[in-house]
Amino acid sequence: MRLILQALLHSLFFSAISAAAISPGSTLFASNKNQSWLSPNKTFSLHFIPVQPPTSPPSFIAAIVFSGGVPIIWSAGNGASVDEFGSLQFLSTGSLRLVNGSGATVWDSGTSNMGVSFASLGDDGNLVLSNGTGIVFSSFENPTDTIVPYQNFTVGKVLKSGLYSFKMQSNLGNLVLSWNGSVSYWDKRVNSSLNGSLTWPVLRIQQTGVLSIHDPNLTSSTIVSYSSDHAEGSDVLRILRLDNDGNLRIYSSSRGSGSETIRWAAIEDQCEVFGYCGKYGICSYKNLIPICKCPSQNFEMIDPNDNRKGCKRIVELENCQGKIEMLQLDHALIFSYPPIPIFSANPEVLYIPNHACRANCLGSDSCFASTSLSDGTGICYIKNVDDLISGYQNAALLSTSYVKVCGPLAPNPPPFLETRKCNDWGKHAWIIVVLVLGTILAFIAFESGFWLWCRRNRMRLRGLSGHYALLEYASSALVQVSYEELYQATMGFREKLGAGPFGAVYRGVLADTIVAVKQLEGIEQVHK
Repeated sequence: MRLILQALLHSLFFSAISAAAISPGSTLFASNKNQSWLSPNKTFSLHFIPVQPPTSPPSFIAAIVFSGGVPIIWSAGNGASVDEFGSLQFLSTGSLRLVNGSGATVWDSGTSNMGVSFASLGDDGNLVLSNGTGIVFSSFENPTDTIVPYQNFTVGKVLKSGLYSFKMQSNLGNLVLSWNGSVSYWDKRVNSSLNGSLTWPVLRIQQTGVLSIHDPNLTSSTIVSYSSDHAEGSDVLRILRLDNDGNLRIYSSSRGSGSETIRWAAIEDQCEVFGYCGKYGICSYKNLIPICKCPSQNFEMIDPNDNRKGCKRIVELENCQGKIEMLQLDHALIFSYPPIPIFSANPEVLYIPNHACRANCLGSDSCFASTSLSDGTGICYIKNVDDLISGYQNAALLSTSYVKVCGPLAPNPPPFLETRKCNDWGKHAWIIVVLVLGTILAFIAFESGFWLWCRRNRMRLRGLSGHYALLEYASSALVQVSYEELYQATMGFREKLGAGPFGAVYRGVLADTIVAVKQLEGIEQVHK
């Protein structure tokens, strides 16, 4: 009943939005890149696009995309793919069906024999199957991972992306992100001041980029968030999408640009998304980008080509022939599965010191990991379920975690000691050393050569400026000047300045510098 009511409301409020009719019997082929079903003003189109990242052999999804090809706002079967011989068929029975090259049905709208007479794609991006009097199926009522302006997201609808899902809790207006349908890792109560429950809450992303909740019990809409570019620009599409990394984001895309920009994220710290790095994967950051790694070299990646799929023990505990030990991870948090409420009666929450948290897990056959908080609470989390144990390591975390492994322990090398980084640093260090030494040696060679050249050409320097001619004076070396040079400098010892016990002193000019020249008298003084 509610679905029919929503469909009628949608047809009333948005009947002004034009749509292009698609006749039964129409088919889109994955092999035909130029074939598509368009909305009247070509704002949106439905066609096949290659799966990203590319697969071998290539596979394709049937998707509704914004002008320019980005973003994708809906896909048949929520991203279900077909081979290059696949197709999307609008059957004469009224069903929309995604078929593989083998003829196998991959997805079906479930509208066969319901009187569907035509399909249409509107300028709002809504794909509708209609029987002429009402809507039998619409992409807005069957969202995949995205909602767009004019689309109502109500209780009972779910956005899905891989193991992650997003929904609005019944009549409370709580927005919830979950992993595997069982672990809620983000729960936002948008209006805590509302005492009573909501009657019919609706979540909408407005064209301006404002995410808000509407309900008859609310005097005005409750703002969830603003996009960083809200109300800016024209011909900009803003969407709310659940990405395959478990985060909920607002994106904006200018018409025809073929690109999109993140404008808001529900979870600022990506490593806080539950299970982001898979089983036994540890999330951390490198250059502000989240990365996934194994807890130690006692583990290996499940898929070397995708580190988000988690890790596995090289030697399982039940096969361990050696000593079982506890691997210590400083500044690390092991996520609980499921999240454990903190109260003393819970067997997986203990109030014991750090060393006891480690020893307690080591001595228990059912414990696989533990986390001791150093935030003053004294809490120790014991992980007795070896189903999904993932973690987060950050220098700011006040916690120490322990993971049970088959010894001997093989910790990961510190980041600054990793082989590739060491090699890179070694190469860079040698380059710096060579450059510095080369510069110093070149400078010394130049100075020495110039000094020798000045000494050999001191007569020629007489006509140069005193700055260069007196370079050898600055070298602190004894300067040898011939009698002829002194004779010329004093103009034949013409201007006498005074006399002393060993001879007279004359004024002279040597290399543009005024000098005093003593002419020694007496043979006994000449040699000295």
